[in-house]
Amino acid sequence: MNDQTFSLQPFPSIKSLSNLKIAGNISRNGNQLVIRYMLEGYLKEIAIAPPSNTPSRKHELWEDTCFEFFVGIKDSQRYWEFNLSPAGHWNVYRFDGYRQGMQEERAFENLSFNVQNQADALILVLDVDLDKIISVKQAIEVAITTVIKHRNDEVTYWALTHQGAEADFHLRDSFIVKL
Repeated sequence: MNDQTFSLQPFPSIKSLSNLKIAGNISRNGNQLVIRYMLEGYLKEIAIAPPSNTPSRKHELWEDTCFEFFVGIKDSQRYWEFNLSPAGHWNVYRFDGYRQGMQEERAFENLSFNVQNQADALILVLDVDLDKIISVKQAIEVAITTVIKHRNDEVTYWALTHQGAEADFHLRDSFIVKL
């Protein structure tokens, strides 16, 4: 099993940031991937969608507070983008190369995850079987990211590393977690 902790950094900007911290851990055991995010700080300033009674696949979750990660196969341009809303909504997209050939990944019909929303912390945990999209023998590279929408409609972009002049989670240079 490969288990790694992470801490996300905001994209450098002149915008004032709340006293936020986004950290967690990711592990791969066989083809079972578990990722745990913990958002801590003054969450009253953050726009967090309430839990949905009917979580479903939805588009453009990144326009609001959204936890994301990108999985690429080592030495391949193909990758997947996973979007997880605190409301329970989700989506997975497949790309053939950098921002090319975007399609909903139909191998996943459902993606359930656990969200605990507390006064000063939000914890999101996803346990997903990657067998539907990659072989257990394939090494993967992961980028871990989060979009935070503030109540004043400001948006901040958080990632393990920011490799571009603008916030761009799709840059393969930022897929730095090796599992």
